[in-house]
Amino acid sequence: MSSSKHSELILDQFTRQAVPFATAPSIKDEAALKLVVDFSGAGPDDTVLDVACGPGLIVVAFARTVKHATGIDLTPAMLDRARTYAAQQGVTNVTWQQGDVLPLPYPDASFSIVTSRFAFHHFLDPGAVLTQMARVCRPGGTVVVVDSAPAPETAAAFNRMEVVRDPSHVRALPLAEHVALFKAAGLPEPRVTHYRLEGELESLISRSFPKPGDDATLRTIFTDSLAGDTLGIQARRDADGRIRYGYPVAVLAARRG
Repeated sequence: MSSSKHSELILDQFTRQAVPFATAPSIKDEAALKLVVDFSGAGPDDTVLDVACGPGLIVVAFARTVKHATGIDLTPAMLDRARTYAAQQGVTNVTWQQGDVLPLPYPDASFSIVTSRFAFHHFLDPGAVLTQMARVCRPGGTVVVVDSAPAPETAAAFNRMEVVRDPSHVRALPLAEHVALFKAAGLPEPRVTHYRLEGELESLISRSFPKPGDDATLRTIFTDSLAGDTLGIQARRDADGRIRYGYPVAVLAARRG
């Protein structure tokens, strides 16, 4: 797929997802946001860039701790949501920029912490994006990537499901591939921690915009996963008959030399 065609998919999906994504409990989970900020080692003198910042949740979380936080995103609707959210939270030490991530429109060594959360699985060339993140990070600063990292044996099925749910999805990388990207970008082997993302199928579908009819396909995929966890999401049916799922999210952080 060409980069221009993929950008069109991103704009279509995330213009429609701006509010549902921003308000999903699993995405706005304060404990998860705090874990990322704490794991980065952020302090009051830091300046942060969040790449593909979406509705600005992680930018605002960092802004409560650091000197200044910047978010860049391709989708104007996401940035509108980010501005609204920051204002609601009373956070003013933030900057928002509309733009693509290849290349990042900042000079070398512009930030002390550079992050990206739930975006790498949307990039056609995640390695190139990580190289750009390392470039704009100051020596001694920290690069952080947060994303789903399916087990190698379930990654193919997980990715097939995600493409049905969100046609702008490219590929969620197993943890070893994430680690390899850091090495290829000239970064040391990252420290790794995890947190658990929990969700419910109908809520997930309500904030997704698959192709017409694919919501039924998603229900079938998840129902099938109840019999055997081929997706790596530990699907189960609760007392109300709803299908719930949960899987670990990887948080990788490396200090630039």
